[in-house]
Amino acid sequence: MLILTQFVLRLAFGMAAAMTLVSPRLVTSGYFRNNLYVLLGLNVLAALIAFPAAQRGTISLWPPLTAAVISYTASVAWLYEKSRQGRMQLAGIASLCLAGAWLATAPLASSATPLVLKAMHIVSPITSGAVLGSTMAAMLLGHWYLNSPGMKIEPLQKLIAVMLASLAAQTVVSAIGLAMEFQAGEGFTSLQWAVLGLRWLAGLAGSAAMAIMARATLKIPNTQSATGILYVAVMFTFLGELSGLLLSTDTLWPL
Repeated sequence: MLILTQFVLRLAFGMAAAMTLVSPRLVTSGYFRNNLYVLLGLNVLAALIAFPAAQRGTISLWPPLTAAVISYTASVAWLYEKSRQGRMQLAGIASLCLAGAWLATAPLASSATPLVLKAMHIVSPITSGAVLGSTMAAMLLGHWYLNSPGMKIEPLQKLIAVMLASLAAQTVVSAIGLAMEFQAGEGFTSLQWAVLGLRWLAGLAGSAAMAIMARATLKIPNTQSATGILYVAVMFTFLGELSGLLLSTDTLWPL
């Protein structure tokens, strides 16, 4: 359950953060309002998944529950075209979900834990959430062009650029974690090698290839084809980040 809670909170964090980068002058408010309902559902789901662990006192429910409430109030703000308030509340949702992801991380050994390892466990939810959220936000924005075909393509191009930057950062984090595991002399089982291959081939390389293809498709421009490619990218990032979380349960370093 901890893996699923982490995954949903990271997705919600990244999606809310990516939405704050979308200009309300270039994208209609319906995009923000509808996707805030998605964020509301994600946070409620995270709270439901974490509820058994919360009863044992091993996880906190207040971040996703508070974020769910703010998701609703933010959707009301966008309904009345209050873009400034809506973006501020999106930033609050992102902060709460990131805090929830950090609190849901398995505790590390106190003073004996290397500073680099502590930093990696702080950075990993950020880069992972950025990959998940920017890809999801880009795909949903591409879909929104079907409702508002007159919108400019610059916001979608921006989110794809954020997606590529997030994938680059996550690749660096994963490579450092993998290198440190090898340096510690830790070996992998055949199953772990298979999951590691899925993590890198689909989650990182495959997602980057899809982002590059979507960016090239927008030069035509063809938002519908780009959105179809981003659908595949969402599946790749889901597979990759879930694989990374699964591997990290048995390793000291985040992979």
